[in-house]
Amino acid sequence: MMYNFRLFWRMAWHSFFQSKNTYGKLTPRRFAFLLLFYSVWPGWSIFTWLCFHLDDLLFPAYKQQPLEKPLFILGNFRSGSTFLHRLLSRDSATFTSLRTWDIFLMPSITQRKLFRSLARIDALFGSPLVSLLKGIDQRSLGQVRIHKISLFEPEEDENILLHAWSTFFISLLFPFPDDLPSYQFFDEALPVDEKKRIMGFYRSCLQRHLYATGGRRHFVAKNPAFSAKIETLMEFFPDARILYLARNPLDMLPSTISWLSYAWHVFSQPPEKYLFRDQVLALTKYWYRHPLEVLDRNPSPRHLILNYEDLIRYPEQVIRGFYEQFGYAESPGLEKTIAEAIRETLTHQSDHVYKYEEMGFTREEIIDEFEEIFERFQFDRHEPGQPTIFETAIPIIAAEVPLPGD
Repeated sequence: MMYNFRLFWRMAWHSFFQSKNTYGKLTPRRFAFLLLFYSVWPGWSIFTWLCFHLDDLLFPAYKQQPLEKPLFILGNFRSGSTFLHRLLSRDSATFTSLRTWDIFLMPSITQRKLFRSLARIDALFGSPLVSLLKGIDQRSLGQVRIHKISLFEPEEDENILLHAWSTFFISLLFPFPDDLPSYQFFDEALPVDEKKRIMGFYRSCLQRHLYATGGRRHFVAKNPAFSAKIETLMEFFPDARILYLARNPLDMLPSTISWLSYAWHVFSQPPEKYLFRDQVLALTKYWYRHPLEVLDRNPSPRHLILNYEDLIRYPEQVIRGFYEQFGYAESPGLEKTIAEAIRETLTHQSDHVYKYEEMGFTREEIIDEFEEIFERFQFDRHEPGQPTIFETAIPIIAAEVPLPGD
C-alpha cells in the first residue's frame, strides 16, 4: 500500500491524546491547526488518490515516460539550493520542475486536466478565480519572509511525499520525532521495502509531471532531504545528474535551526524559541557525511560537488560549467536568466535573524563538530558578525550583469 495509514493515525492519536509535555502540546492555537488540518487533508488525500487511480485508467502511457538526465540538487538546508533551483527553473526551454501548486493541488494528471478546464472557463469571465487565488497566495504564503514561498514558484518536491505520508516534513506538522520513522537517515535507517515504496511513489509522480508537460524537458529538483536518500536516488534514477552544494557550517547550522524552529512554531506553540537542537545537529552532520561518502565512492561526470561560495561568487561560470558537464544544451539568454534570478533574490528581504550563541553553540563547538567539512572545503572559520559571501558577492554580480533596457 502506497499510503502510510498506520503512521497517519498514530500522529492523530498522539496529537489529541499523548501530546502533554511535548512540543505539540494541545494549546488553543495547536487545536485550531489540527481542526483545520483534519477538516481538509483527509478529504483531499482521498480525492488525490482517486485521481492517481484515474491516471492509471485514463493515461496509462505515463508509466513509460522516460526520465532523461534529471537533475537533483542536494545539500543541507540553507545552502543555496533554492536560489539555484529557481534560477534553473527560469530556463524553461531546458528544465521543468514542480511548483507548490503542482505538489499540493495537482500531483496527478487527472487533477491537472480538471484545473485546466476550470481555468479555461474562468478565463471566459475575466479570470476572477485566478485573481482571487493570487490574492490569497500573496496574503498567506507571501507573508512568509524567512523563505519566499508561492503557489506559483518552484518548491522542494520532498513535499509530494506527504501524499504518501512518508517524509521528514511530517515532523514539522507533528513534532514527535521519537514516534516517527528516521526519514532524516533514509538510506541507512529504513527497511529496503519501505525505501522502494517511497521512491517508487516519487518516481511515478515525476513521470506524471513530465507526461503532463510534454516530456521534452529535463526535470530539476532541489531536495536537501534527499541528501539522506542519495543511494536510493541513484538506484531509481540511474541517468540522474546529482549536484551537491556545501555551505560553511557556521552559516548553515544556525540558519537551519532557526528555519526549522520557525516552521515548528507555525504549526505548534512550544515555549522554547529553538527546538530539537541536538536532533538538527545530528541531521546536518549526516547530510554532509553520507552524500559526500557516496559520491566519493561513485566518481562520475554525472556528479558534482560544489562549494556554495563558488556558486555565489561565479554563478554564470559555475552554471555554464555544469550545463556542459551534465550534457544540457545551453539556452539563449542564459546570462539574462542568471541576472534576473540574482536581482529577485536581492529584492527578497528575509526576516531570518539569528545568532548561534542564542542556540547554545559557540563558534569553536561548531568548528569542532564539522572539522572534516572545514578541512575538505577550506571554509572560513570567521568570527561572528563577519559578512557572509552571499552578502558581499551578490550585489557586485548583480551590478555587473545588466538587463535589457537598463
